[in-house]
Amino acid sequence: MRRPLYWEKWVDFAASFWHVDCVRGMSLTAFSERYRKWCKRHGYNFSSDKAAEIHDGAKDQIAVMPKDDLTRRLIRQAIESLNAVSKTVEQLNAEMLQLAAQLPEYPVVMEMHGVGDYLGPQLMAEIGDVTRFAHRSSITSFAGVDPGADQSGTHESKSVRTSQSGSPELRKALFLVMDCLLKTMPQDDSVYRFMDKKRAEGKPYLVYMTAGANKFLRVYYGRVREYLASLETTSDQL
Repeated sequence: MRRPLYWEKWVDFAASFWHVDCVRGMSLTAFSERYRKWCKRHGYNFSSDKAAEIHDGAKDQIAVMPKDDLTRRLIRQAIESLNAVSKTVEQLNAEMLQLAAQLPEYPVVMEMHGVGDYLGPQLMAEIGDVTRFAHRSSITSFAGVDPGADQSGTHESKSVRTSQSGSPELRKALFLVMDCLLKTMPQDDSVYRFMDKKRAEGKPYLVYMTAGANKFLRVYYGRVREYLASLETTSDQL
């Protein structure tokens, strides 16, 4: 699996525009043209607004290293090291995907919105066998996205923090799935619609993201258990 394109683009950008003076040393028109050619050469989409944003931002930066050959070599070495690490991560992700493909729930999980070749295997690895959870609330509690308790006497808060007592790695993966849903906006996905409704109501970021993660896990639990049950039924009939 390739590393995120946003990261890839700006690593490539740093290789060509390795010092802030490489940007602000040109006029906006000159930089925009060079940036356009750079995008075309590397296969990225060009945006004049993005070029202007980069150029304006460069004017406010303070260079802490001189624009010389030593600095350029240091930047190139850092980029080479980062690309080497990225290649290793890609290889590990490919192995994870290959192993995940052997799990019976693989086709169901991979069809869910917001889940891709990276997050799908991670979710399956962190959650494990869903049949070990007796109820939907059990899996949300395991992930730490279940509603926490805030009671005192006769008072009971209507909006409380989640327990966050479960797996932090699973919560991180779930938040990445929620972030993907917010960016892709699949209108036919119930989790996205639910989360978008919470956001439109003015709920804080952590509230609607956690609520979305909770709903996603419940949907995950239901779909996977139903699919596994159907496999058992088919096996019994053979």
